[in-house]
Amino acid sequence: MAAEHPEAAKQLSVVAENVGSHLSEVSRDIVEHVTAKVPELRGEATVIKILQASIAENVATLLHVFENDISLDNVEGPAAYFEYARRLAQRDIPLSVMTRAHRFGHLRFLEWCLDELDRQGADYELFTATHRRMLQLSFGYSDRVAEPATLVYQQERDHWLLGQTAARAARVRDLLAEKDVDLNWAERALGYRLRQHHLGLVAWLPTLTGEGAGLARLDRITNEIGRELDCPAGPLIVPRDAVLSWAWLPFGSRNEVSSEQVSNVVERSGSVHVCVGSVGYGIEGFRSTHRQALRTQELAAVASPVPLFTNFSTVAPVALMATNVDDMRAWVWGVLGPLAIDDENCARLRETAQIFLNTGCSYTATASAQILHKNTVQYRIRKAEQIMGHPVQKGHSDLEVALRAVQYLGSTLLRTSPA
Repeated sequence: MAAEHPEAAKQLSVVAENVGSHLSEVSRDIVEHVTAKVPELRGEATVIKILQASIAENVATLLHVFENDISLDNVEGPAAYFEYARRLAQRDIPLSVMTRAHRFGHLRFLEWCLDELDRQGADYELFTATHRRMLQLSFGYSDRVAEPATLVYQQERDHWLLGQTAARAARVRDLLAEKDVDLNWAERALGYRLRQHHLGLVAWLPTLTGEGAGLARLDRITNEIGRELDCPAGPLIVPRDAVLSWAWLPFGSRNEVSSEQVSNVVERSGSVHVCVGSVGYGIEGFRSTHRQALRTQELAAVASPVPLFTNFSTVAPVALMATNVDDMRAWVWGVLGPLAIDDENCARLRETAQIFLNTGCSYTATASAQILHKNTVQYRIRKAEQIMGHPVQKGHSDLEVALRAVQYLGSTLLRTSPA
């Protein structure tokens, strides 16, 4: 990269001084540009007012940096910008709106500065060097203030959600515990229709970090799942703490759910864990699908590794029996014997044995499912039987459940070496 022009800092200082002499006009123009480009901000008088203050302070701060050659290490974001982030969070305006507004505002500010630089009539080398310095400082400043503002937004969003839903959470707890419920009252209190089909959901984050974790993320993925499943209305979401929430997705008259669609949304998130129950109807269905989601979450939480998505219908037998993991581990060891070793060879044999049982003990169907030769399947089954000390068909039901438990809980139920 070419060395910086010795006059670039001075030239940028002149640009900043001249633009700063029109600070009110510049700020007003940027506000108008931002609200024209980001329609989600319109109609919110309070938000517009704090946006004006935020833009004015950001412009003044950055012009001060330009004019006085101040190191960005010594610059903090203006208070009005952080207050603006809080107001957006409180009004349920998405973080993406704040990000877009920031980009459009930054662009408009640079246009003012470039127009002024052009008016100075500097030669090509000085113009280019000043332009480069302007971009380096403005984008450096933008990066420096955007991250803490995003954190302020997320923290406020989490705090607001907790406060906003405290009363709703109490009503839901009563609803889950009480046998006799006035459905008309409950529906009005919750803003959610109970006389329909529901899908219970538990969503959580493995840990709370400063990188976007929190209730806002859980809220966002729950709504994404609802949209993916074409739910007729928004979900009922009840935060439990800063990293865990319960939810019910309304299905109206439908009583089926596509696990694949839910799984796709969760997999895209990359970090949010989700468990769902089975679709249920009415107040009893509201309770049962929630209990199933909770049992599934308890199971998923002790799995190794913890899956991103688990559907109750695929782990129901395991989830219902997994009240004590230590007892379950002992039972699995008793059923599988030395086949419960956590190594690659036993894993292959367990997988083949499980598919063999699922296909009605058909060597041909198992070979087709695993894309193996039939002789390979026969060898693996014989090997599994030798290791366990009994035929695969003996204790068929127990073996099938034990293999399924290992499939979902992984090394949590396995031995590291023979007993």
